[in-house]
Amino acid sequence: MAVATRPAVQFGCGQLVMTPGVAYLVEEGTLRAAQYLARHFTGDWGDLSDRDRAANDAAVRRGERLLSSYRITDTLTLWIITEADRSATTLLLPHEY
Repeated sequence: MAVATRPAVQFGCGQLVMTPGVAYLVEEGTLRAAQYLARHFTGDWGDLSDRDRAANDAAVRRGERLLSSYRITDTLTLWIITEADRSATTLLLPHEY
């Protein structure tokens, strides 16, 4: 029987930061940020087009900025952005950009 393993983290995250809107949702229990961070750091870019996914895959190799987008509900989307220099990863709502 094969044992499933988690994908390896593909890049550094730097300082983790969240905007006030995300902090509020985490605090009230509406959003569990850890599961989306895990997806982001393993190259699961969420709800992006194939073109944007390919751009992120290339950006990992080239050390460029990364963006993931996760549709949480019909009215709630979470973005996660890791800076090109990997100094910070920010969780934000699109309207907070």
